[in-house]
Amino acid sequence: MTVNRGKGMRNSFFDDSLDKDHVKRRIHELSRAKVGFYSIGLYPASLAYNSAMQEGGKSLLLAPRPGRKLLGAFSEQAIRGMDPGHVDQMHRMAHHEEGNQRVSNSLEYLIRTCDLVILSANSNYIEADLAEARALRERLKRRSVVFACLAGSYNHDTVTDSSYVLCEKYPNLAFFSGFHRHDALRDPFDSFTANFCHPNALTALLGAFILDKLSLNIQVAPGVHNVEAQYIKAAKNMGSIFAGFGYEYHCGNSGILPTLLTLILDQCLDQAATVSMRRRDRHNLYYQQAIPLTELGYGVAGIEAMIDRGGDAAIARDHTFSQLTAMVADVRGSMMMPLSGKPTRNFQAGQVLARMMRAQGRCPHSMVEYEEWCEEAGLKKGGLEGVKALRYWPQIREQYGIPSHDASMVNLLYTVLCGDADDKDAAFLVMTESRELSNYCQESVRPTHSRKYSGALNNLEKPESMELLANAVIADTARKAIFDENAADEFEIQADDPAYLQAMSSIEMEIRSPSPF
Repeated sequence: MTVNRGKGMRNSFFDDSLDKDHVKRRIHELSRAKVGFYSIGLYPASLAYNSAMQEGGKSLLLAPRPGRKLLGAFSEQAIRGMDPGHVDQMHRMAHHEEGNQRVSNSLEYLIRTCDLVILSANSNYIEADLAEARALRERLKRRSVVFACLAGSYNHDTVTDSSYVLCEKYPNLAFFSGFHRHDALRDPFDSFTANFCHPNALTALLGAFILDKLSLNIQVAPGVHNVEAQYIKAAKNMGSIFAGFGYEYHCGNSGILPTLLTLILDQCLDQAATVSMRRRDRHNLYYQQAIPLTELGYGVAGIEAMIDRGGDAAIARDHTFSQLTAMVADVRGSMMMPLSGKPTRNFQAGQVLARMMRAQGRCPHSMVEYEEWCEEAGLKKGGLEGVKALRYWPQIREQYGIPSHDASMVNLLYTVLCGDADDKDAAFLVMTESRELSNYCQESVRPTHSRKYSGALNNLEKPESMELLANAVIADTARKAIFDENAADEFEIQADDPAYLQAMSSIEMEIRSPSPF
């Protein structure tokens, strides 16, 4: 399966000038930059409301897509709970004066006026919006306007029948992410963190600086891992469905929930780390930056996971992105039942799945039936990015080479919704029986080639199982004998040896013989 890669997309705050005075003027301009949100939706509108509460929306402009209402994503109840003054301010953000008329902002107006435009459409529209925005930017000769997106699902190309992460197709497209609960964004006393990610460290730094001014309650940190950030957004939306199911169905089984939630979180990060290894620009990401990643807030310049391949160590995953706190917090937060207010929409979709599976005594017959269950519960399927991501999960798993043991929870959820009848019967038992689910959590995370010894222990009546275990015991005994022979060669520390050797010896001795206390 192949993905049509986007041609090199320029996406920088600066042109190619090397004139220092010109660059300084541009930096001053960016210190007063405006941000535009195009398309709008639940989270961007909630962020705009937060901005109106804290800063009056001085640096933020809004432009709903044609035919869409500014507050159309909110329920009537939510709108009634908003401060009328803040709502009026949001409407002012979405309009401007032309002559004696007050007209609605458009995407073209945002590109003319702003230095950073967030394309906030979901995965159904984002690629078309990006194409339109690029064409407008070129026509208006506003090439130093930076584009970013928020979409939390995978994109799908119907021509090639392939699925992909949009930021991987367009590596210079920025991604803005972090906050995870739209109703909490309308709380004047709550605070949030977010990440603005762009593969160029300077662009990421300046973009975060600009966005950080939107509200006193939202702290934005820079990062270079845009592809990983968008992948995690989609993965955590799927994981949030499973988390909602777990909270609802197994609320009386407190032992399984910590295991379940930890595994969902870890697998989201492990999958993104595998995707990170597939980046075409991975070398540039770390070795061709004008400023080091530690200047952006990364604690270390790289975190890599190794595996043993026939005696040779090889890098299997790149976890450097996991230092972006807001990104990881977004995953954790989307899988938690909040102390007040409602959980995320995908979490609620998981709760619907649990209630209906308990009531029906079966898995949904199809994805369509599951979407109908969600609609009946008041959840519009257009806003359930996790459900859409699941549709394309097999292609994503193949596209990025996601190992099964790093995606066992999503694989199980996909089987519940899209498997054949026999597979669904087995998946139903695993999802609904606490003991089955805990065993699945424990065993499914092992690579398939690493289960032979545990399998042998469960099949001692088979000669080949006994042979395998006996050989392992003999090999271990021989290894210990070799180790003990070498131990005899160790020298004893003398009283007149250097202090560092004495310190090393005492520390190593303590590690070998830990205190019983």
